[in-house]
Amino acid sequence: MASLLKAFIDPKKNFLARMHMKAISTRLRRYGLRYDDLYDQYYSMDIKEAMNRLPREVVDARNQRLKRAMDLSMKHEYLPKDLQAVQTPFRGYLQDMLALVERESKEREALGALPLYQRTLP
Repeated sequence: MASLLKAFIDPKKNFLARMHMKAISTRLRRYGLRYDDLYDQYYSMDIKEAMNRLPREVVDARNQRLKRAMDLSMKHEYLPKDLQAVQTPFRGYLQDMLALVERESKEREALGALPLYQRTLP
């Protein structure tokens, strides 16, 4: 069952998954975003912790991409075609760190330790 599901969502094997990936890629390129930019650090404490562990240059580049995307969206414009061509929407920078943080969190939970961080109300 798991292999069937993996084959169903794999863009190399499924035409619909390939079409979906192409549509997402086109939309991200229009604004100069990467897929990992869509993760919200206020949604999960694991994402926030992973963002804190990333190098400062990576976080600054992410913030610049998000600001540019918001600016373009407010102006109802897209990036010029030449800049869209050089965008890499599926080059990840957060997935590895997020997986590490989630593994550490599960390990702490399995050992019965207190959570590393607590959610606080603003």
